[in-house]
Amino acid sequence: MASVTSLSDSVQQHLASALSATLPEAAGADPLLRRSDRADFQANGILALAKKAKANPRELATQVVSRVVTGDVIEDVEVSGPGFLNITIADRAITGNLAARYADEAGRLGVPYAEQPGTTVIDYAQPNVAKEMHVGHLRSAVIGDSVVQLLEFTGENVVRRHHIGDWGTQFGMLIQYLDEHPHELDHKESEVSGEEAMSNLDRLYKAARKLFDANEEFKTRARRRVVDLQAGDPATLATWQKFVDESKIYFFSVFEKLDMEIRDADIVGESGYNDMLAETCRLLEESGVAVRSEGALCVFFEDIKGPDGNPVPLIVQKSDGGYGYAATDLSAIRDRVFNLKANTLLYVVDARQALHFRMVFETARRAGWLNDDVTAVQLAFGTVLGKDGKPFKTREGETVRLVDLLDEAIDRASAVVREKAQDLSEEEIAERGAQVGIGAVKYADLSTSANRDYKFDLDQMVSLNGDTSVYLQYAYARIQSILRKAGEVRPAAHPELDLADAERALGLHLDSFAETVREAATEYAPHKLAAYLYQLASLYTSFYDKCPVLKAETPAQVENRLFLCDITARTLHQGMALMGIRTPEKL
Repeated sequence: MASVTSLSDSVQQHLASALSATLPEAAGADPLLRRSDRADFQANGILALAKKAKANPRELATQVVSRVVTGDVIEDVEVSGPGFLNITIADRAITGNLAARYADEAGRLGVPYAEQPGTTVIDYAQPNVAKEMHVGHLRSAVIGDSVVQLLEFTGENVVRRHHIGDWGTQFGMLIQYLDEHPHELDHKESEVSGEEAMSNLDRLYKAARKLFDANEEFKTRARRRVVDLQAGDPATLATWQKFVDESKIYFFSVFEKLDMEIRDADIVGESGYNDMLAETCRLLEESGVAVRSEGALCVFFEDIKGPDGNPVPLIVQKSDGGYGYAATDLSAIRDRVFNLKANTLLYVVDARQALHFRMVFETARRAGWLNDDVTAVQLAFGTVLGKDGKPFKTREGETVRLVDLLDEAIDRASAVVREKAQDLSEEEIAERGAQVGIGAVKYADLSTSANRDYKFDLDQMVSLNGDTSVYLQYAYARIQSILRKAGEVRPAAHPELDLADAERALGLHLDSFAETVREAATEYAPHKLAAYLYQLASLYTSFYDKCPVLKAETPAQVENRLFLCDITARTLHQGMALMGIRTPEKL
C-alpha cells in the first residue's frame, strides 16, 4: 500500500496553495505549521511574509483565509493575534486518515520509505575479548540497536559492524599462559554457558597477569608472543582464536539477555583490518597527509593543541613500527567506503572519544576517503550515572557488571508483574518479568537524548507511573484486554461520527507517527520516538478515562472507539519494537 499523507502535510498543501494565490511571490514559502493549544494547528509564517512584502500581516492573513479550501480536511480557519492562523481539522478527516493507516496491509501504519535510501554502516556494541561487559557497554548496544531498527524500517540499507577489541599486547600474555597451561579452557563450546565462558576467561586473565607481574622470564616470553601474533604465526593465531570464540559465547549470552540480535558475520574486530594497516600508512604518507615525526607516522592539526601549546598529533604508526587505534579505524573507513560502498559511516561511541574520532574523520577527509558523497558521524553518548549523580560504580568502587544490572532489573520487574498479575502462571510471570525489566533498562536509556548523561534508577525504571516503558507496556496490555472483552464486536472506523475532545487529541497524535519515525531516523534520535510514545500512552489514558468504549452510546460509536484503541495499540507495538522493546499482551 502507498504511504498515507498526514493531516499536517495536507494542511500544509492547502495553506501553500492559498498563500501563492494571495501573494504570488510567496510560492514555495513555508507556512510554519505546528500543533497548538489554541487549535489543532497554528500557522505562523504569514508574519515573516508580510514583513517582506511590506503588508499588514493581519490583513494578509485574512486574505489567505478567504482562499483556503475548507470541507474535506480543514473544518475551519481563523485569524488570531497579529496574523496567526488557527486551523481546526474536520473530524471525518481525522478518522478517515487513521482508517487508511489501519488498512495498511504491510503493517507499517502508512509510514513511507525514505525517498533516496543509501547504505549506512553502523559501528555499535563493541565489547572487548577476554573482558567482562560492564555498564559502560550498555548505551552503545541499546542506542545502536534502536538506530538500526529505525533506519531499516525507513528503507535504508544498513550494514552492522561490531568493532570488538580482539587485538593488542594483552593477548601475548594470555596466549603464552594458555600455551603453558593448555587445559585451562579445555571444554566443548556446546557444554558451556556464557557466564561460565567469562568466568573461565576472567580466572585465566587474573592468573596470567599475576605470573606476568611476578616472573621476568614469563614476561619476556609473553612479549615475544605479541610479535608472533602480529606476524601471523599459525600456532599463536590458533590459541588467539580460542580466546575470541570463548568470548563470543559470553557476548552472545549477554546480547540475548538484552533481547538483541547480534550476528556472527557482523562482528569484525580490530584484527579484521590487520592486512590493511601497512597500506593505510603508505597511502597517508605518500599523499603527504601523514608525516614522520620522531620516527612515528603522525597527522597534525592546526586547531588541536595540548596544554603546552604544541600540536597534538594523531599517531597512525608508532616509532617502534606498531600500529595504534588510528591505523585500525582509518583502515575500517577504507573498507566501509570502498568495499561496503557506504554513504554514511555512523559510530555509536562514548562522547569521551570525540577528539579521537574528530582527528580520524579529518584525516580520512584529507586522504579523500570521506567527501561530499560519504560522511562519517559520531553518535556520541553520555555516561550512565548512579542515583548520586556520579559515574555508576559498585559500593566497592568497581565498575558494575552488565549482567548483574540486567538480572536485577528482571528481578525487580518480575516482582511488579507478580503483584499486578491476573491469571498468569509462574512461567508467564518470568517471561513478562524479563520483557518488562529489559524494556525498562532500554527505555530509560533511549528516552534520554544520547549525548546527555542519565541516572540509572531501577525503582523509577520499573514504575507503573511516569515516563517509563512499563507505563507504555501497561497501556498496550490494557487495550488488548478491552479488545478481548469486546468479543464478537470488531473495531471499525466511522468517519461520519463526531469526535469528543479526547478522541480528537488521540487521533491527531496518532496521525503524526510517520513524521516522528522519519525525524527520529534522520536525526539518529530514538529519544524523539520515546517522547512521542509516552505522549501517546498519556493521551490514550485520558481518552480511556473520558470516553466509555464498550459502553458507548451507539453500536457505531463502540466500533469506532474500539478502532481508536486498536490503532493506538498497533502504534505502541510498532514504536516500541523500533526501540527493541517487547509489548506483552497481558501484564
